[in-house]
Amino acid sequence: MDEKRNIYDEEAPQAIRRAPSHVKKIALSGALLLVGTWALLGGDIIKSCTHHRVSGPVGQPLTVQERAQNILSQTPLIDGHNDLPILVRGLYNNKIYGKNFTEPFKNGGFAGHVDLPRLREGQNGGAFWSVYTPCPANGSDFSDENYAESVQWTLDQIDVITRIKQAFPDDFSPNLNSDTALAAFAKGQLVSPLGVEGLHQIGNRVTNLRQYHALGVRYATLTHNCHNKFADAALLESPFRKAEPLWHGLSPDGRRLIEEYNRIGLIVDLSHTSEETQIDVLGGKDWSGTKAPVIYSHSSAFSVCPHPRNVKDHVLDLVKKNNGVVMVNFAPDFISCVDTGKENGVPEFYPQNSTIHQVVRHVIHIGNQIGFEHVGFGSDFDGIGSVPKGLEDVSKYPDLVAELLKQGLSDEDAAKVVGGNVLRVWKDVEDVAAKLQKEGTPVLEDEIPPRSK
Repeated sequence: MDEKRNIYDEEAPQAIRRAPSHVKKIALSGALLLVGTWALLGGDIIKSCTHHRVSGPVGQPLTVQERAQNILSQTPLIDGHNDLPILVRGLYNNKIYGKNFTEPFKNGGFAGHVDLPRLREGQNGGAFWSVYTPCPANGSDFSDENYAESVQWTLDQIDVITRIKQAFPDDFSPNLNSDTALAAFAKGQLVSPLGVEGLHQIGNRVTNLRQYHALGVRYATLTHNCHNKFADAALLESPFRKAEPLWHGLSPDGRRLIEEYNRIGLIVDLSHTSEETQIDVLGGKDWSGTKAPVIYSHSSAFSVCPHPRNVKDHVLDLVKKNNGVVMVNFAPDFISCVDTGKENGVPEFYPQNSTIHQVVRHVIHIGNQIGFEHVGFGSDFDGIGSVPKGLEDVSKYPDLVAELLKQGLSDEDAAKVVGGNVLRVWKDVEDVAAKLQKEGTPVLEDEIPPRSK
C-alpha cells in the first residue's frame, strides 16, 4: 500500500544487454517456454497446465501480442502486491455479500483497479493479496498497547480476503503452498497467497506471525512507513520524509525473527525497508543474513528513479547472490522521479514519464544489472491513487508483457518475470524451512510478560 527521474521523456527503454530473441513460431515458442519455465520451477504438472494458446497462420511467426498471450496462458502471472482487501474495507466496511459488492465485482465496473472480468481479461494468474493495515498514529511507540489495533485490523483483513476467496471458489485458490500453486493455475483459479505489510501488524509477537502463516500469509514485509522493534523503514509518515535510522538495519530481535521466517517457510519481503535493513538481511553486515531467498514485493530501481523506496544497484547485486526477486512497483512516484534536493529526502514526481514504458525501463534495468531471473511485477494496484498511462488496471498485463517482448526480452525470460521467478523463490523458501525443521532448528518463543494485577 503506497498512497502515493532519470528523465527520459519517452525515449526508447535501455537496450537489453543480450542478443534479442527473434519472433518464434508457435511450436518453438511453446516448447521453449514450457521447458524454460516448468523446468525452472521443478513442476511435474506441465501436462495439466496447458491453458489455451494462440496460434497464427501456419508457417507465420506470432505477433508480439500473440506471444504475450501464450506466455500468460502457460505461466501464471503472479503480482507481488495487490491491495484489493484494503479497498474493500474502505468502500464496503468488509461487507461482501450484498449485491452492491457482488454484482460489480463479478460482472465488472468495480471501483479501483481489480474485479473478476478485468482479472480474466488481463490473463492474471494470481497475486499476493496484501492484508495491509496502516502504521499506528504514533509510529515511534513500540508498545503492545499501541499495536493492538494493528493486530485486530490484520485479522479483519485476513478474514475478508479469505471470505472473498470462499465466495468465488472457481476464481480464487484456497490457501496453498508452492507445490499446489501450479495445480490451482491449471484449474483456472487465481493463485491467492496473502502478504502482511509491516511487522507493526504482528504486535511484537512471533506467535501472531506464525498464526498469520497458518491462515495463508506467505510473506511478511519487515516494515511499512514506520520503524518497529525489528527493523528500520525507508520512510516515515507525519511528516512524510526519508527515515533517520534507529537500528541501522535489523535489531537483535529482528535477526532472530529472520531465522524464524526461515524456519517456518515465510518469505522475507524487503519493500519499504531502509537500505541498511536490506543489506543486513542479505548478509552484507556482520552476520550471514537470511538462509532463504527474499523478495521485494513492490519496489523499483533506484538508478531509474532515485526514491528511498527503490533498490540501489549495489543492493541488487546482493539480491542476485541471495537468488531473490525484485518485483517492480507501478506507483507513479516510484517509477518516474528526479532528485531536487528536497529537505525531506524524497524526490519530485516527474509526470511526463508515468507510463507503461517507464515500468519496462525498471524491469530492463534490473534484468541487465543482475539477470532476468531476479525481477518480477508488484503492481500495488488498489493501493495507489494514480497509475501509469497504459497500466490503468489488472487488464493491462498483456500489454506490459508485449512491451517487454518489443524491447528484446525472450519469451523464456518474460515467463520468468511474470511468475516463474517468484514461484521459484517461494519453493526455495519452503525447501529451506523443511531442511531447518528436519535439523531440529529451535522454535523462537515470545517472552510473555507477567499479567498485570
